[in-house]
Amino acid sequence: MVKGYLSLRGVEFIVKNVSTDLEGRAELIAIGFDSTPVTIIGDQQLSGFDIPTIDKALADLKPN
Repeated sequence: MVKGYLSLRGVEFIVKNVSTDLEGRAELIAIGFDSTPVTIIGDQQLSGFDIPTIDKALADLKPN
């Protein structure tokens, strides 16, 4: 769902499949998560699929 939403918004992203990517899994654990989806936008780490939170994180990336 996160991938689809970001695609609709025209946002570029990198997918790491933690089921098959051991390095990606280690990164997930290192930042304190053990389930997905986790989306990193700027310095914000978002867990789950929450459109308002994603939109706010994307807006925070843009200079005022």
